[in-house]
Order: sequence, then structure tokens, then C-alpha cells
Amino acid sequence: MTLWRGEDPLILASRSRARQTLLANAGIGFEAVAADIDERAVQQASSLSSAPDIAALLAREKALFVSLRRPGRFVVGADQTLALGARLFSKPAGRAEAAEQLRALAGNSHELHSGVAVARDGKILFSDVSAARMTMRPLTDAEISAYLDEAGETLTSSVGAYQLEGLGVHLFERVEGDHFTILGLPMLQLLAFLRSQQLLGF
Repeated sequence: MTLWRGEDPLILASRSRARQTLLANAGIGFEAVAADIDERAVQQASSLSSAPDIAALLAREKALFVSLRRPGRFVVGADQTLALGARLFSKPAGRAEAAEQLRALAGNSHELHSGVAVARDGKILFSDVSAARMTMRPLTDAEISAYLDEAGETLTSSVGAYQLEGLGVHLFERVEGDHFTILGLPMLQLLAFLRSQQLLGF
């Protein structure tokens, strides 16, 4: 059963399992198509330094990339940035970088900015950014090492080296913001737009 009322299925321009799960759980049928863009190159070319602006830009670029290749389809792009003060984080390249990120985040509050955009035929129809504030508990090097042992390969799939929906929940003492923003897809804003276009069943 799907609540989607579009002529063709919605496209999610993302490989993220968390984002795919959010759409599926909301009863929206979709097709996942990866947006093969060089995120670092897009960011550098833009000269943007603000975490929310970068999240919004990358979400739009992903949606546009796929929409130009799938004419007539509604395409959702999403991206997330992590900022600790003025420092922006990227997905860690491996265990050593993941450990370094966790040492920096431990005992501090950081912000996640999740951008979402909808494009059709190379035109942005909707764009939004939401934020969540995350406070990580103090962690010893031994605790970080134990966490990395358990997390395994998943630690390189998320910025900050954690997934709150999994083992990453053990790292935190306080979370301020909605669940969807933290998982990287601002669902409430996206659903409101889709309803405004009469693309959902209710």
C-alpha cells in the first residue's frame, strides 16, 4: 500500500538506508537512484562556509542531478552537515579519522543540519533545512575504541562516525531536535510540500 498519488513513483536521490526507511515507513512508494555528484567539489566551487547553506546546496544539487536524467519525475534530494562550532565534519575515511572525530565531539554539543529539496525536470520546486543539537557525553579513549570495534564498517557511512538509530545512541546524553532531522531527511517539511501538490493520499 502506498499513499503516493503521482503518475510515476517518487524518486529518492540517495543511497541512505535511513532515508529510504523513513519514506517506506511513511507509506510512500519510491525508487532510489543515487546522485553521483562530487560533493566536495560542489561545496568548494560554491565558496559556502555555513553548514545549513551547504546542506541546502547539496540537497538541491542531488535532486537536480537525478531530475535531469529522469524527465517528468519528482525527485527528492537530501544532505546533512555536522558543525562543531566553526568546524565542519565530513564522513570519516576510516577508523583513525572516526576516532579523531569522536574525540573532538565527546563532551561537546554539535549541530546537525539536514537539507531536503524536490526537483522536477531540472527545476527546484521546494527546498528546506532543519537543525538538531546533539550533546555527546564525555568519552575515554577506551570507550571510543570499544564503540568503534562494535560499530565496524558502519562508522564510515555517517558524518561524525555515529548513527543515532543504532549503536550511536550510546554516545549521547542529550538530543534537541526531531528524529527525522537527525536521520537526515526532514520528513514533516517534505510531506507538507507533497500534500500541497496533491501528491499524497491524505
